[in-house]
Amino acid sequence: MGEQAMVYEIRIKNHLDICWSIWFEGMTVTNVENGEAIISGVIADHAALHGILDRIRDLNITLVSVRQLPAASSDTRDSNE
Repeated sequence: MGEQAMVYEIRIKNHLDICWSIWFEGMTVTNVENGEAIISGVIADHAALHGILDRIRDLNITLVSVRQLPAASSDTRDSNE
């Protein structure tokens, strides 16, 4: 039962500097107008997702939401924000 890489959008409270993408395995960090930041990108499997969520917890960053996105629609969603 091999897992397939999926696209995720992780929303956190407060903005992050773009350099934080290194801490989140090269994922894209986007700050949005409502004061939140979106960490998005392909995550290899559930273990990698939990690793990123653990890192958010360890850094005492407030998690707002986690969404799995359909790979085909992730590009169109980004252009709408």
